[in-house]
Amino acid sequence: MILSSLRMRVTVLAAACMLLAAVSAGAQAFPAKNKAITLIVGFSAGGSSDAGARILASGMEKVLGAKVEVLNKPGASGQIGYTMLSQAKPNGYTIGLASLPGIMVSIMDADRKAAYKKDSFQPIGLQVLDAGVLAVKADSPYQSIKDLIEDAKARPRKITVSTTGLQTGDHFSILQLQKLTGAEFAIVHFDGAGTAMTSLLGKKIDAYVGNVGDVLSQLKSGDIRILGVMDTQESPFMPGVKTFESQGISLLGGSWRGYLAPAGTPKAIVDKLSAAMKTALETEEVKSSMAKLGLQIRYMNAEEYTKIWDEYGTVVKELIPLSKNK
Repeated sequence: MILSSLRMRVTVLAAACMLLAAVSAGAQAFPAKNKAITLIVGFSAGGSSDAGARILASGMEKVLGAKVEVLNKPGASGQIGYTMLSQAKPNGYTIGLASLPGIMVSIMDADRKAAYKKDSFQPIGLQVLDAGVLAVKADSPYQSIKDLIEDAKARPRKITVSTTGLQTGDHFSILQLQKLTGAEFAIVHFDGAGTAMTSLLGKKIDAYVGNVGDVLSQLKSGDIRILGVMDTQESPFMPGVKTFESQGISLLGGSWRGYLAPAGTPKAIVDKLSAAMKTALETEEVKSSMAKLGLQIRYMNAEEYTKIWDEYGTVVKELIPLSKNK
């Protein structure tokens, strides 16, 4: 009986060792020669999310020695692309762009009826933080965040502030700002950054909330003034512009763009993809291309990316009920 049990344990152990060896060998062979990796982008071609993904894809191709093909699947604020990614084979040959907080909202908001959950995905790493900004027209009377907040408190729901759409990162940033300061804005939703900026320049709204990458040309031309950057550090593209934190408001906002694999993708393959991503982002070619778009590289590995998702997710979860009323 004892001998039989011992033999069974040895057999199980041997099988486990063979499985580990097979997984390791598979990771070493990944990606296979002449087999392309598909990178799903759940947004239209031409936007900053798509452009950043294409720059990374080109860089990773050179590191991995395999083609990385971007596949645009726009619709439902990225939800169509996320659904496709969640249903893909977990073999490393399908990965996808994930924009926070967008993917969080689709998972947490029951009304969105997403076909996936957080554990449907395996994080690979974070590529960029396109930090949020609060801007006004250059001739606006508001010289600081404090000026704007004080006026919004004195005149509740009279100061108009834009978003690029309902339940976008911009929307959540404004809701968080209201929660932190007690100010009440009249929130105006637009279909994208372009129409929101046009309204600001046309003096149809008082303030604009968007991302660094969306406002650089207007800042350089002198048409707008940035009151603050929603990050813990100043943007290299806006030297001298103060962060919200340095002005006494602990608000981290913007678009956190990273990459995911379907759940079940072997860790060794995820690690290889993450390492290739890091190496690509450190090349001068990729850094230069990203800088031209005003996109700040903020690489994080899978573990660090997961931590950001968890921390930011707590904030977003509390704001979702508020987002339905504004």
